[in-house]
Amino acid sequence: MSSLTEQLVQFIEAKPIADADLAKASGYVLDALANTRAGQSTEPGKIIKAWGEAAGRDPGREAFQLGALTHILEADDLHRESVTHPGCVVVPAACALARSTGADGRTFLTAVLKGFEAMCRIGAAVGPTHYRTWHNTATCGPFGSAYAAGTLLGLDPQAMVHALGNAGTQSAGLWEFIASGAMSKHLHAGRAAEAGVVAAELAAHGFTGAPSILEGPRGFFAAACPDADPEAVLRAPDQPWQLHLTSIKPWPSCRHTHPAIDAALELAPHADRFRKVEAWTYRAAIDVCDNVQPKTEYEAKFSLQHCIAAALMDKEVVFASFEAAARKRHADLANRVVLASGPPYDEAYPRAWGASVRVELADGRVLAAERKHALGDPDAPLSSQRLEAKARDLLALGGVDPEPLVSQVNALRAGGSPAGLADLVA
Repeated sequence: MSSLTEQLVQFIEAKPIADADLAKASGYVLDALANTRAGQSTEPGKIIKAWGEAAGRDPGREAFQLGALTHILEADDLHRESVTHPGCVVVPAACALARSTGADGRTFLTAVLKGFEAMCRIGAAVGPTHYRTWHNTATCGPFGSAYAAGTLLGLDPQAMVHALGNAGTQSAGLWEFIASGAMSKHLHAGRAAEAGVVAAELAAHGFTGAPSILEGPRGFFAAACPDADPEAVLRAPDQPWQLHLTSIKPWPSCRHTHPAIDAALELAPHADRFRKVEAWTYRAAIDVCDNVQPKTEYEAKFSLQHCIAAALMDKEVVFASFEAAARKRHADLANRVVLASGPPYDEAYPRAWGASVRVELADGRVLAAERKHALGDPDAPLSSQRLEAKARDLLALGGVDPEPLVSQVNALRAGGSPAGLADLVA
C-alpha cells in the first residue's frame, strides 16, 4: 500500500492547473515579496540581512534569508484551516532556485501553487493540540518549500517523496518565543524555507527520505500531533487549489486579531469616550493574543486588547499603530477590553475566524459589530487593486520603487523569467 506521502504526491501531480490558478498565484508571490522587502526596515530584518551578506549566497541560505524577512511584519498571507503562513516559506524557496534552474514564469508559479498545496494539506491534518506548542508554519512549512523546490528541480514522483521525507524530519518551531518577545518566529519561516530547499536538492542527488514520514509510528504525526487527522491530507479532493483558500492580510498584526479589528473599525466612526469594551472570539485567538500591556512593537501585534483599542481610537490600523507612542496612547482603553471565547466562534474555527466587539459609551449607548470572517479571507476577499496597493505600500516602506517588482511578477503568467525576483527585494 502506498504511504500517505506517496498518495499526496500522486494527488498533487494529477490535479489540473488552469490559467486562473497561475494568475492567482502571481498575486501571492507579489504579496510575499513585498513583505520580504519591507521586513528589512525592522531591527530583526537588519540583523538577518547583515547575517546573510556575511554568510554568502547559496540557494538554502538565500531561502532562509528571504523567508525570515517575509514573516517579520506579520503582514503575510494565512491559510485558515492549517493555521499556516505558506507564502513566507514557499515563495522564498522558489525564488532561491529560480535563478539556477532557469525556470520560466509559468513553471515558477506552478511550483508555488504545488508548494502551497502540500504545506496546507499537511497543516490541516496536524490537529488543534499541535498548535498549542508547535508553530504550524515552522513544522509544516518544510513540506511546502520542498515541494516547490522539487518542482523547479524537476524531481520525479519517487524523488519528490524522498524530498518530503527529508523535509519532514527537519520539522521544528516552538511558540515559547512569545513569552519574551524573542525574534525566533522569523527564524521559523526562514528555516522552513531553507529545509525544503536542502531536502529537495539532496533528493535530486539520490538522497533518500522516509516515505512514511507523516503516518509512520515514529513519524511526524506520532511525534508532534496527539490528535492528528491524517485523512485531512487527501480530504475534499474537488476543492480548488489551497492557494485559492489562503487569506491575504489587510493589517500588519497577528491574523487572530483581524476579525476583531474589522468589527472595531465598523464601530469607530460612531464611538468615543468608552466605558467598557467586550470582545468575543475563538479560544485559539485568546491563547495567542491575550496581552493587555504589550511592551514592544511585536508584542502589540499579538495583543487583541491593543489592536481593538487602536482600531476604536484611531479609526485605522497601520504600521505606526504598534509603535511606543501608540502603545502609550491606547494603554488605558486596552486595559478595559474584556476578552471571552465561546460559541459560535469556537465551533467555526479554524474553518472560519470570527469575532464580535461590543462597546458601552459614556453617554449610555451600546454599539456592537460582528465578523464571521476576517477581511481578506476567501469569503471576504481583498480586490486585486487593494492587494496591489498593499504591495506598493510595503515596497515603499522598504525604500524601493515598486514598479520593477510589480511589472516582473505580472509578467510571470505570460512566461516571463522569475530569475531576478530575489534581487529586486534584496
